[in-house]
Formats: sequence, C-alpha cells, structure tokens
Amino acid sequence: MRRPRLMYVPFWMTYVFLYTPIVVLVVMSFNSDDSPYTFGGFSLKWYGELASDANVREGLINTLIVAVGSTVLATALGTLLAVGLARHSRSRLLDAISVMPAVLPDLVLGIGLLVFYATIKVTLGLYSVVLAHTVFGMAFVTAVVRTRLANSDTSLEEASRDLGATPFTTFFRITLPQLAPGIVAGALLAFTLSIDEFVIASFTAAPLEPTLPIVIYSMVRFGVTPEINALATLLLAVSFTVVIAAQRMTRLTESLS
Repeated sequence: MRRPRLMYVPFWMTYVFLYTPIVVLVVMSFNSDDSPYTFGGFSLKWYGELASDANVREGLINTLIVAVGSTVLATALGTLLAVGLARHSRSRLLDAISVMPAVLPDLVLGIGLLVFYATIKVTLGLYSVVLAHTVFGMAFVTAVVRTRLANSDTSLEEASRDLGATPFTTFFRITLPQLAPGIVAGALLAFTLSIDEFVIASFTAAPLEPTLPIVIYSMVRFGVTPEINALATLLLAVSFTVVIAAQRMTRLTESLS
C-alpha cells in the first residue's frame, strides 16, 4: 500500500525550515556587496578579508589548540571510563554520573568550572579551556564507546585470558581493535563539539586568549557582515568534512575488524 504524498509534506517542510537559513548564509558569504542583506554579485573578497584579520587567525589557532588537546584527553579518558563501567564496575549511579556533563546546561557547567578554578586558585588560559572541554567531551566519548562495547564479542577477551594473556595484552590486542570504530566516532564528535563551543569557553578562557566562537560573538555584537557569513561558511564546511570522515573511517575500521 502506497503512502499518500501529502504525508511527506511536513517532512520536507521541516527540512526547508532548518536548512534555508544555512543556504542563505552560504550564498551571502560570496556577496560582492558590503550589505549582508542584498546580493550584489559573486565575489571571494570576504574570504580574503578573513585571511588578513589578525583576530580571526588568533581565534582559529586557539580553537585548534583547545580542540586537539581536549579531544586527545577526552578520547583516552572516555575510552578507559567506558571500559571500566562496562567490564569492571556496573552501576547505574556511575553510569548516570558519567554522562551528566553531556546533559547539564552549558551555563551551569561553565559557572561550576569557573568556581572550581577560582577555588583552587588556577589562572585562566587555554589550558583551562582544554580541561573544561575535556569534561563534556569525555562524556560523549564514553557514551559512544559504551554503545560499541555492548555489541563487542566478549568471548574473544575470555579466550585471550584463558590462553595466558595479561589484562593489558588483552586490552590492547583484543578489546581496543574492537572498540576502534566507536573510539574514532567519539573522538571526531568531541572535536566538532569543541570547535564551535561558546558558553563554557566564555567562562573559562582568558580575556587575551579568546577562541574562535568568542571572536565571532564579539564581531556579531556590531552587526552581521558578509565577513561573518564567510567565517560561518568555513566552519560549516569543516563540520561537514569531519562528519563525513567519521562515517568513512567507521566503515573502514568495521570492515577491517
């Protein structure tokens, strides 16, 4: 029985509502006119303006430092936490605590981290943002790796131990290769979340070391310009690239495992 075509109308209307602003933003980033609201012709001059903007370059460098650093820490700690919760300490309370940073409002988490840094008398800098992003990034990595653990074959680990392998050997040669797709997906998710995170970074970053989202916010306060549209388009392209790479790497790892 064929479904009525009218049933697809709400589905496509939702997509139009969600993606039309993004399409308009991308188109207006190639606008030759100085106005962000009228299209005066195709031009790449705003991308050239970005390359010569010292504030944008500094924000981008800071963002990449934070994203790479927090991704490495969150992936390592999140993977170990997921394995520990699944294999050694099964507790609903600990499970809830492990994902709590992912479900807490960013405002609450940012204020809490700022109070924590002030209590232990830590001066703010890029390292404080890295640690803050590690907190919520680790929660996402843990959730993704836990899903992969639920579908892994525990009999291989048992056979490895029965044959005399140490726990470390079993982990690195049996468990870790099985978890590789989940680890890759979790790492890329933590990276993309760190790149465009604003609220927590605004509480934990030093005033003289802003990340790119903070730089964008300071630019938007004086009005939307085609230069901001160009910057948003580049961030959008990076996000799509990372998502596609995550899918490709996950499928490749699954085919090799």
